[in-house]
Amino acid sequence: MNDERNRSWPGQEPDAPRRAQWPGEEDGPGWPGEEPPRRPQRRTPPNGGPRSAAPRSPRPRSSDPHPSDPQWPGGDGGGPEWPSDDEPRRPAPRANGMPPRRPGPPPPGGRSAGAQRSQQGAAGHRPPPPGNRRPPAPPPAEQATALVRPVEPDPYEREPDLITHHAHNGTEDPYDDRYDDRHESTPLGAEGDEPYDEEPAEDEDGDKNKTLTPKQRKKRRWKIIRRVLYAMFGLFVVVPAIAFVITYFLVDVPSQESVASLQSQPITLTYADGSPMGKIAPASGGSRYLLKPGEIPDVVKHAVYAAEDSSFETNSGFDVGGILRAVYNNVTGGQGGGSTISQQYIKKATANEAPTLTRKWTELAKSFKMNNQMSKEEIITAYLNTIYFGRGANGIEAAAQAYFKKPAKELSSSEAALLAGLIQGPSRSENDAYAQRRWNFVMDQMVANNWLPAAERAAATYPKPIPKAQAKADDAGTLSLHIRNRVIDELEARGYDQDRLHQGGFKITTTIDPKAQKMAEESVAEGMKGQTDENILNALVAVDPKTGGVVAYWGGPDWTKNEQGQDVQAHDWANVPHNPGSAFKAFDLAAWLKMGKGLGETFDGSNNRKFDVGGGNYRTIKNAGESANCGTQCTVAEAMKVSANTVFYDMVINKTKVDPVAKAAKEAGVETADEGGTSILYPDINIALGGGRTVTTAEDMAAGFATFAGEGVRQKQHFVAKLTNSQDEVEFDETAPKGTPAFSDDADKSKQIAGNVTDALEEVVPYSKLKCPSGHDCAGKTGTQQYDFKDSDPASYRDRNAQTWMVGYTPSISTAVWVGGDGNKPLHDKNNKPIYGRTIAGPIWEDFMSRYLTGKPAEKFGKVKPIGKDARTVVTTTAQKPPEKSTPPPETTSSTPPPPTSTEPTETTPTKPTKPTKPPWSRPGPGTSDPLFPNTGDP
Repeated sequence: MNDERNRSWPGQEPDAPRRAQWPGEEDGPGWPGEEPPRRPQRRTPPNGGPRSAAPRSPRPRSSDPHPSDPQWPGGDGGGPEWPSDDEPRRPAPRANGMPPRRPGPPPPGGRSAGAQRSQQGAAGHRPPPPGNRRPPAPPPAEQATALVRPVEPDPYEREPDLITHHAHNGTEDPYDDRYDDRHESTPLGAEGDEPYDEEPAEDEDGDKNKTLTPKQRKKRRWKIIRRVLYAMFGLFVVVPAIAFVITYFLVDVPSQESVASLQSQPITLTYADGSPMGKIAPASGGSRYLLKPGEIPDVVKHAVYAAEDSSFETNSGFDVGGILRAVYNNVTGGQGGGSTISQQYIKKATANEAPTLTRKWTELAKSFKMNNQMSKEEIITAYLNTIYFGRGANGIEAAAQAYFKKPAKELSSSEAALLAGLIQGPSRSENDAYAQRRWNFVMDQMVANNWLPAAERAAATYPKPIPKAQAKADDAGTLSLHIRNRVIDELEARGYDQDRLHQGGFKITTTIDPKAQKMAEESVAEGMKGQTDENILNALVAVDPKTGGVVAYWGGPDWTKNEQGQDVQAHDWANVPHNPGSAFKAFDLAAWLKMGKGLGETFDGSNNRKFDVGGGNYRTIKNAGESANCGTQCTVAEAMKVSANTVFYDMVINKTKVDPVAKAAKEAGVETADEGGTSILYPDINIALGGGRTVTTAEDMAAGFATFAGEGVRQKQHFVAKLTNSQDEVEFDETAPKGTPAFSDDADKSKQIAGNVTDALEEVVPYSKLKCPSGHDCAGKTGTQQYDFKDSDPASYRDRNAQTWMVGYTPSISTAVWVGGDGNKPLHDKNNKPIYGRTIAGPIWEDFMSRYLTGKPAEKFGKVKPIGKDARTVVTTTAQKPPEKSTPPPETTSSTPPPPTSTEPTETTPTKPTKPTKPPWSRPGPGTSDPLFPNTGDP
């Protein structure tokens, strides 16, 4: 036997099975452990031909095979037969792509019969010498002690295959190690190829090793980068370019004539019950005069360029720089878009302003096509014939008439700059601060672009537009101009300007009740009958507490004469803010109740009290009429009934402070400029008495008291109940209540605060000699603002008043009535007496409430627990009223000390002194308080 052929693989158990035996090899394991030998890693062949190598003669084989040797196909029993005449060779094992390592010593306890075979197996795994050449076979004497590599067959020979694989079962092994052997002699990289170890090595399972060389990693990284760049180029350049070309040929540019016809659709308004209210046609009754190219003066075009698109003459329909600036402004929170004049025309022409990529994409394609089909002169003319300037004016010609009563060709540079500046915000055309800011911007841009001499800019003054007015022929039906304007203003605030409404032919369902509107006008007319003071003005607003909808709105007549005798639109006095006077004390009380204090708390209600207002200054506050007799222990409930100025001034300056009072008013529904309203809640102590620079509108006062009527739930006041387009598709619907708790996040607590305010205000109505509608509970507060006397005025003006109010409500309706003058004017009634809240405004309120609620189901206020100290448990001290001669006139408040007494006679039931006040309303037992508020003030 030839022991050299009968050897084991490294790590092989002595008795482990083998795949096959070498010729002449004895029985023994053929595989190392449980795994077959791995084929050596395939190396990248170098360029050039295979090396020349002398054929090596096969080693002598034993003629007597071992009895346990396998029989190969075609064998004759005399020895093993191979699939070919070539002698097989064993591959040099490699681990993880590295050259074979020297194996360790054989495991201890090896069997003696296989010792020689184990030594031979170990010798068979000796690493190859440098140069990748196999060493010659050592003499037989060294085989027992030296580790040698087994003799391999010639380079063109092939190792034996498993009989169940490859050629024996019809499959071929694509790996041919003869290819590598033929190139072994060529130095790696000699022909410019990278070394073979640039490829990731295979692990024991034949998988690629994740460990790469630095050169491999760099090569792979750049390959990924190239592929990403190719993909990005195709995605962001090639694909958009193809899509843009397709879009270009699919879209059409709308003509200005078609746009004008769309903008001429009327807007239809209806009352809350669906009956027709009227229609709004575009300016000039819908007639549109379209200017032709060349008819627009250069000063107008330059002003529009400066305001909207300074590169108009040179761009191709879109401005890349402008788009980048728009992106920057959007990211940084700045203002300004990137649309060119061409793009703006397309947006207006299509009536599509949706902030979508699809809209912007088609807009770019259409504007680009427009610039290819039309000249710049034609484009700017179409734009200025289409764009909306506010005041219902579409196009520069209509705008010139609406603002300056002149044709466009006569506009000056200042007038053109004002109109151009309004393009971005047509709904703010009546905001002087905004209009002047835009005018200055346009004028400066005209100078910067050399369209206006600097000297002319320095000498220019802001052009004052004529008062806002439109022809009566624009309206049909019974539409009130003031109501129409309030509806349009509300829709513009929601993104539906008049231009968009005309283009869509929208239908507006208002909250106005036609019967209530008629009653309001009749009540005002009845209350003003016989009045001789031409300076007396009036307003009435009624709000539904359950929805916030304005059911009746009277702001005065629609038209008046100007100094030239022309008919112009009159002021809407219901939307003009005035000093609310003592009517504002209801919000003082709301702030007081939010602190957990009750109606039973007492203050010094004495007249002529001095208060420290800071800085070493003192101010004397006076009461008016019988309210001067509230006493030193005046409860908050009693002070509200008699409107004691000293009590509420003391309450705000020392207890609640100013800011909580303003907050309570805003929570109730008074809307300031930051909320889109016109009321002003000035943060000084004058807010306590509704004087100074604190002013509110009749609409806001009605809405604020509606929150008390609605049990502490705020319903935002509004005029539009529903908006539908010409296809009867609903844009929005406000008919369903959407209120939220006003004075606290806790709905029960907010309800309790509103209920306590109502308890206090219920006593004011009968005290003011007014009556609630039959079968209905009501509550309210009068208010009077005194005229600021001047040294040049007659002495009779000292007791005159400038503003008067009556604001009251039932559970189903809240109404505010204002009767006053335009500013600080001394007013008198038909008897040449001073006017008060109860003398004109009060009777108008009473008449309207009676008309409106006649025939409606009776209603009562819900009862709530008192907050803090109960007013019924407090004994008040009220000064004795002089018998019969002096009677309590209504209260008067002012930023200046009011007169201590009033000469107006009234009929008032005297209040007995030193007797516990017993309000007529029903409450829980004495000392009872809601657990939401601590009753720390109870005795």
